[in-house]
Amino acid sequence: MTTVALDTGVGPQLRGWRERRRLSQLELALRADSSARHISFVETGRARPSEEMVLRLAEHLDVPVRERNALLVMAGYAPRFTETPLDAPAMAAVREAVEHLLRGYEPYPALVVDATYTVVAANRGIRLLLDGLPEHLLTPPLNAMRLTLHPEGLAARILDLPQWRADLLAQMERQIGLVRSPGLRALYDEVAAYPAPEPPPGAYGDTGGSVPSPALPLRITHDGRVLSFISSIATFNTPMDVTVAELAIETFLPADRETAAHLRALIP
Repeated sequence: MTTVALDTGVGPQLRGWRERRRLSQLELALRADSSARHISFVETGRARPSEEMVLRLAEHLDVPVRERNALLVMAGYAPRFTETPLDAPAMAAVREAVEHLLRGYEPYPALVVDATYTVVAANRGIRLLLDGLPEHLLTPPLNAMRLTLHPEGLAARILDLPQWRADLLAQMERQIGLVRSPGLRALYDEVAAYPAPEPPPGAYGDTGGSVPSPALPLRITHDGRVLSFISSIATFNTPMDVTVAELAIETFLPADRETAAHLRALIP
């Protein structure tokens, strides 16, 4: 697994991010309105970047907001981005926006998770899919990866589990490569070690004769039916707070008319 350089200096860290993005010093310099010579001096520690330069380089390298704070501290500056608990009064507008968005997707499932996949909000569509799971998985705080990949969770109901399991684990690996998070690493080790239930006969890659989908659908059994979804993930644009930056909104839109009609009948 590729990770960002472990050097604690801001220069080696910036070099690690640049290499991860597969940019040359010249390419980064052109994007950041600088020079390849100055980028080289910063990366080797021969020049101390200004606070503005650290933020500008981090922006063009698409560094996560939490890591931008770490880069600033390494360079000798104060963190720029706050980290406000989601239940704080200052986050009331964010909470209201999230709840409004989740209600708007009903009857289709949608949820919001934080950087370690803890579920911070979910709508009735998600609760419908989780119906019947064992209590130990539904005891707060709920974790989306644990709910999905645990053999007693949704994994036993997902028809294309091998593909979905591989995709989710790869997604977590990419995140671990971007942020230094012991909690995320521990979660990955836990869910990767779960035994994978065997899919039902003929389930793997069987789309039931439907038109091929442009994206891998999530096909999951529910109440004797097979529900089919296309999932998407959205984040907040230009976040100025670490907590908000790490929120992800995942929605599951019906991939066929039968799924849409079934959900509308259950969640009017």
